Amino acid sequence: MKSYTDIEQSKRLVEILPPESADMVYMPMMDIDSMSNSGFLSRPECYPFNEFKDINTKLLPCWSLSALLELLPYEIVLGEDESLILGIHKEDLQYYINYDNTYNGEINYETSLYDNLVDACVEMILKLHERKLL
Repeated sequence: MKSYTDIEQSKRLVEILPPESADMVYMPMMDIDSMSNSGFLSRPECYPFNEFKDINTKLLPCWSLSALLELLPYEIVLGEDESLILGIHKEDLQYYINYDNTYNGEINYETSLYDNLVDACVEMILKLHERKLL
């Protein structure tokens, strides 16, 4: 079961989310010859990103499933008597997330089906950011 963002997802999310919202961190791999960052270790460490704020090493924030769920708003208010409500669904062995409209019942935003909830959360966070709803 996938329980945290992979390196590529973390690179995308760090561009739109505050790094302090990450509850994990990918540590850099150092190239001994050049003494520079040559990538990141494949597994994150379970330390909040902000514990390393005074360190000069280039770290990559990583978000656990729990941290991603905390970032998704339960309700997005569109106007008077109209809002979108978060829905997290499991269909057979796959997951998807949607926001449906309380005013007319239409689904406004929906993710694809994923084998894990982390990927669905990342897609929804990216969608909400694109629409300036996050």
